[in-house]
Amino acid sequence: MSQDAIKLEDQDRRLLRLLQHNGRVSNQELAEKAGLSASACWRRVRALEEAGIIRRYVALVDAARAGIAFHAIVNVSLTRHDQGHVDTFIAEVSQRPEVLDCFATTGEADYHMRVVCDDLAAYNAFLEGFLFRLPGIANVRTNLVLKDIKQETAVAL
Repeated sequence: MSQDAIKLEDQDRRLLRLLQHNGRVSNQELAEKAGLSASACWRRVRALEEAGIIRRYVALVDAARAGIAFHAIVNVSLTRHDQGHVDTFIAEVSQRPEVLDCFATTGEADYHMRVVCDDLAAYNAFLEGFLFRLPGIANVRTNLVLKDIKQETAVAL
């Protein structure tokens, strides 16, 4: 277990599983499904939020149905691991709405990003107008997503 990890009780895990399945469930319904009183349920969920275990609540949007047709995994390597380049890369990528996920990794690439754009032209604008202009970028490799096989947000608890 990570040093920052918080030990969860079985009741907390049950609440988290239920909320991951449906974040819009009412407190009353959540309490009933978890076998808690409404007030105890509210207190536990509030504690999970304050501890940062529940980071936020969101709506999951089907990108293709929303007209966002370009989906890629982008591998980025930096020229050298100059701390200034790393800090700039992280700060700038964190602000881009096209970048859904970004992971620092081991292996051939330094970063792996999941990127969605309206279309190929929008992705090209993202590359040329943003990514290629960042200092320290050595290599960018794009892998097009042909089909979503599994895309999940729930953490196994």
